[in-house]
Amino acid sequence: MKFVVRRLLITLPTLFLVSVITFAAFHIIPGDPAAVMLGIEATEAQLEALRAEMNLDKGLPVQYGLWLGRFFTGNLGNSARFRGEPIAGMILERLPVTLSLAVLSMVFIFLLAIPTALLPAGRENSLPDRAIHTITTVMISFPGFFLGVLLIWIFGVVLKFFVPGAYVSYRQDLGGFLAYLVFPALAIAMPNAAIVVKFLRGSVFRQLGSDYVRTAYSKGNSRGRVLYRHVLKNAAIPAVTLMGMITADVFSGSIVIEQVFTIPGIGRLLIASITSRDFSMAQVLVVYIAVVVVLANTLADIAIRIIDPRIDDSRISDSRIGDSGIRDSRIQVR
Repeated sequence: MKFVVRRLLITLPTLFLVSVITFAAFHIIPGDPAAVMLGIEATEAQLEALRAEMNLDKGLPVQYGLWLGRFFTGNLGNSARFRGEPIAGMILERLPVTLSLAVLSMVFIFLLAIPTALLPAGRENSLPDRAIHTITTVMISFPGFFLGVLLIWIFGVVLKFFVPGAYVSYRQDLGGFLAYLVFPALAIAMPNAAIVVKFLRGSVFRQLGSDYVRTAYSKGNSRGRVLYRHVLKNAAIPAVTLMGMITADVFSGSIVIEQVFTIPGIGRLLIASITSRDFSMAQVLVVYIAVVVVLANTLADIAIRIIDPRIDDSRISDSRIGDSGIRDSRIQVR
């Protein structure tokens, strides 16, 4: 419990630093949010009045304090691009879309990666192992937008499993909404699952040469029991860090896939806000992504500690650059 509390406390200064950098960066970029909201026909008096309303006439430290305070109250201001609509409302409307896509993608990643990585276990350089190695290499090399377009062409245009671009809102039809997200989720999951397979496959083969595996077999355990009850636990320790990074990327909004499949999620909203110089919206979305990344990596550290409580903080840090810090860690065979 102390470890969890300590890890969570470390995230606070990290998030504070991210908020400062984000706020400062968007104030360095040229552009006037008041001019974006009022348009080119606005008078100077109207611009000055709106700048005062948005606290743009105050110093940067005061603006930052007011901006940070609005985060805790939920009053994030209004969008300059979308006709003054509340930022919080727009994000809350799109957040379920991105989260649903992310959860479905993570489910596909687990379903594809774990069985595939364990399939050739004990048979290195066999035909299934070489086939898996080739397929994962090809999948990793595919750019996200190309894979998305390929899925649209095969399953949308040729096989007509879905209508490309015909997004269905979760408010209108939950079943249709989830059905439309299947192929975007696969486009996100397939390359990421291939990365996990490569990483986990190598870790599994290293574990199979350990003494505790031979001990498990000598006790009469079946191959499946050894793999899933013992080998997977130890092999997963270095892979959890990778999953933390993948989770952060997926849950922060897959910008490319949302654009390709015309999904109105967080990623697409971020692109629209940046291209239209809606800095108020972009600031909030960047902070959201930063929070997701920090929390995902923190949860990955906590998960490593839960898998094997004997791993200390220094070894968890080492696992981010390899498995040297946990190579000698073994979960006792029962």
